[in-house]
Amino acid sequence: MNTVGVVTPFWLDRPPSEALDIAVAADSAGFGTLWIGEMATFDAFALATAVGLRTSGISLRIGPLAVGVRSPVALALGLSTVVAATGRRADLALGASSPRIVSEWHGRPFSPVRAMRGAVRDTRAILNGNRVSGFRLQQPVPGTSISVAAFGPAMMRVAASEGDEVVLNLVSAAHVASVSRSLASLVRVPPPLAVWVPAALSPGPETLRQLRSQLAVYLAPPGYGEMFTALGYGSLVERARAGVARASLAADIPVSLIEAVGAIGSAADVAGRVAEYFAAGASHVGLVPATASDPAGARLLTTLSPLLTEGHR
Repeated sequence: MNTVGVVTPFWLDRPPSEALDIAVAADSAGFGTLWIGEMATFDAFALATAVGLRTSGISLRIGPLAVGVRSPVALALGLSTVVAATGRRADLALGASSPRIVSEWHGRPFSPVRAMRGAVRDTRAILNGNRVSGFRLQQPVPGTSISVAAFGPAMMRVAASEGDEVVLNLVSAAHVASVSRSLASLVRVPPPLAVWVPAALSPGPETLRQLRSQLAVYLAPPGYGEMFTALGYGSLVERARAGVARASLAADIPVSLIEAVGAIGSAADVAGRVAEYFAAGASHVGLVPATASDPAGARLLTTLSPLLTEGHR
């Protein structure tokens, strides 16, 4: 069954506390899943606990968290704490992140492909109540889903074989279709695909500026740059990789690029884009609400919710 959830974004131009407001808006609008990542504001498990205490029924997917920053024991303890403190369903997602975050911020070696397989296996075993390296979790959470964020063939192979779900961020529907075919070629029963999609209703200048600023961050990294080049924006990728300032890049990002990897326009336009991602092979779409002119994405979420069938909540 295809589902639509909401992602708590961490826009640099918005107050960090807006993450809680987005959670409340998503819960009130009737969405069934909220993704809670981690950047430079809140600890993800602490934020998930706060969300669980402020909302009434929405389930939580924590991550993708940078693999290698927390040990499997720390990941299991964090997830178990959220479930015990909130009484809410919570699942976990892991991803590569970046050398800057893993090595510079946290002082850990950046070897995500090598680390991912063991992290997923050991964390899953601990959450299921098994003893790993002498540790046994006192409050197991058996059956916890562990998703893997993947971009690139090596991580995709790990995600296909170890993950309960594969997560993609900021990609086109065509890229989703390509990944869906790749997963089918790697394993007999491929895991379902989730995709995060920036979304905004009739975006004005401030919202477009917010979306452009986000996109500019992703122009240079491997995988993303190649995807944007294939979409016809190679000159922007070349400039990003040459070290051009993000602000300059953001100013030159055309609306067509935002449209290629996002869902913007009328409520019908946004719902139509969600349908395109489903048709391409996604089983879950996480809407990343732009909030520059729509605090907490409340207008987007309440307007869009009636257009989604109950089966897509």
